[in-house]
Amino acid sequence: MRGKARIAIVGAGIGGLTAALALLQRGFDVTVYEQAEELREVGAGLQISANGTRVLFHLGLEAALRPVASEPEGKEIRLWSSGQTWKLFDLGAESVRLYGYPYLMFHRADLHSVLADSVRRTQPSAIILGARCLGVETSGAGVKLHIEGQTATQADAIIVADGVHSRIRALLVGDDAPEFTGIVAWRGVIPTARLPRELTRPVGTNWIGPGGHVIQYPLRRGELMNFVGIRECDDWTEESWTARGTLEQCAADFSAWHPDIHRLIENVEVPYRWALMSRKPLSRWSFGPITLLGDAAHPTLPFLAQGAGMAIEDAMIVARCLDAAGDIEPAFRRYEAARLDRTTRIVQGSAENARRFHNPQLADDHLAAAYVDREWSPQRIRERYEWLFAYDALTEPV
Repeated sequence: MRGKARIAIVGAGIGGLTAALALLQRGFDVTVYEQAEELREVGAGLQISANGTRVLFHLGLEAALRPVASEPEGKEIRLWSSGQTWKLFDLGAESVRLYGYPYLMFHRADLHSVLADSVRRTQPSAIILGARCLGVETSGAGVKLHIEGQTATQADAIIVADGVHSRIRALLVGDDAPEFTGIVAWRGVIPTARLPRELTRPVGTNWIGPGGHVIQYPLRRGELMNFVGIRECDDWTEESWTARGTLEQCAADFSAWHPDIHRLIENVEVPYRWALMSRKPLSRWSFGPITLLGDAAHPTLPFLAQGAGMAIEDAMIVARCLDAAGDIEPAFRRYEAARLDRTTRIVQGSAENARRFHNPQLADDHLAAAYVDREWSPQRIRERYEWLFAYDALTEPV
């Protein structure tokens, strides 16, 4: 198929663009269809551990990514009430020593821009904007993509990477009946110039407490601080990254928490609020010449910091499978088989972390210390994270 197959990708997010770049570099004819009129990425921060940076660097993006990234020295756990601190693990040179690649933190828009620029340099016409996909159908030896206001587009294969609210996934597998988790998330970014020096250290911090947790980490060379505040509540069920709240509402959700949390909240530029929904992992996501990728295939809660990493891994694996196979459908079956167990384990592990971060024992400082010592012991940290970071999408059998 190399140099011959026409691959249509639905969605120009991080997963779709990474897949496009990996396929273009292998000689495929790739077109990415994006419904937005302007190519920009909403959202705030994201974390890419060594399993993801390995792929991005292999695609030739290191020189472009380094100037917009933050490379943390490590991650830590802090107690919601007292601020007591435990080291989670070292990063920086330690990530490179153990896994061969760094752990980097990005503003989502920066990573997205690097990927889009690289795709366009490789194939200037590869990304089509304002293309709202209404459905797909198999057609002879290929597949048709129906785009609003346009004649159906013929391709040899379609990769669906249009996110958690994927229209095409719903057409293929039906309504996935998302369930409200009872958890609501706040997010925003903070210019670090507004913060006291002790809150701008180059580390990622997980504040844990009864019924909630807060995550902070630096972005964009340390010029910004990412803020995510998670609380268990039942008064908000809108699953949107662009629904605004107020700083007063956010502060009220963390009213009894450490003063450092309130220093962060009061300096958030724009607070956004969204409900976290859970979906059961799919047992199948390839259908003939159509397959799903990223959040369209395996939407996850954000508590292992692997959502973007999974999409990046998917992109490399599906490109390798298409490059190696003689036909589209066997290639997609191999891709699904290579990814299903790992992504399901990540989805389940993310849900487990929510319960771990929010344990009622954290309400008592004495019980909390023993709980953290047990749950974040060196052995449990290795069990929880090493299999994530050591994964190699470049050599994983396909």
